[in-house]
Amino acid sequence: MAHNIEITLPDGGPLKGAVARPKDGGGPHPGVIVVHEAYGDQPEMRSVCDKFAAYGYVAVMPDLFSIGGPRAICAARAMLESASGRTGRVSGYIDDARAWLAEQEDVDGQRIGVIGFCMGGAFALAYVGSGPPGVRAASINYGEAPKQAASLRAACPIVASYGARDMIMRPHSERLRRHLTELGIEHGVKVYDGAGHSFMTQGNHPIGRLVFLPMRIGHVPHAAGDAWRRVFAFFDERLQAS
Repeated sequence: MAHNIEITLPDGGPLKGAVARPKDGGGPHPGVIVVHEAYGDQPEMRSVCDKFAAYGYVAVMPDLFSIGGPRAICAARAMLESASGRTGRVSGYIDDARAWLAEQEDVDGQRIGVIGFCMGGAFALAYVGSGPPGVRAASINYGEAPKQAASLRAACPIVASYGARDMIMRPHSERLRRHLTELGIEHGVKVYDGAGHSFMTQGNHPIGRLVFLPMRIGHVPHAAGDAWRRVFAFFDERLQAS
């Protein structure tokens, strides 16, 4: 099970988060950075860490709302940066998590993946577009794509999933596919009929269901199962040792 950690930042501040490791120990294992939804550090995001650990990955999830002031201010700052499509202070926390992960004795720092959901999908895209060291694969799930293809020029191979009923994020699937095709970056982008936003995790989003009705928020088991199959096939091919 994922457990709490604190990552010491270069300025000495503590970045809270969670980590899950394979039960059999050993290593070095590939690592993955889980970038959470706009709801923050929630049980369904920790379950993503557990899922990766069960597949032989060491998974770390930095809590992007845990540093820099009151939680509400941190969340607002993160959402503004995410909407800009550019890396900034909050994206730096993702790299701090990568650096921490790469230093772990049971992790191969040259075999790192990134997975993001919702707001975290936009952060993951901006982050891998900066060409971080050791990051070889990314999974973007119902995340906003940047307006300019050039911002993804240094990105690693990307697998992405969107819901056809998500009227807000569905257009970003086409934009992302167009950008990656233009740049010649290996990718797989799929839109799932019958699915909306946040369909890959079993979260409880009562406020989201009311406020973001056009997104059709909710878990869709058949779509989630196929999307996770694609994620692990994509990551395993690029991150698991031969």
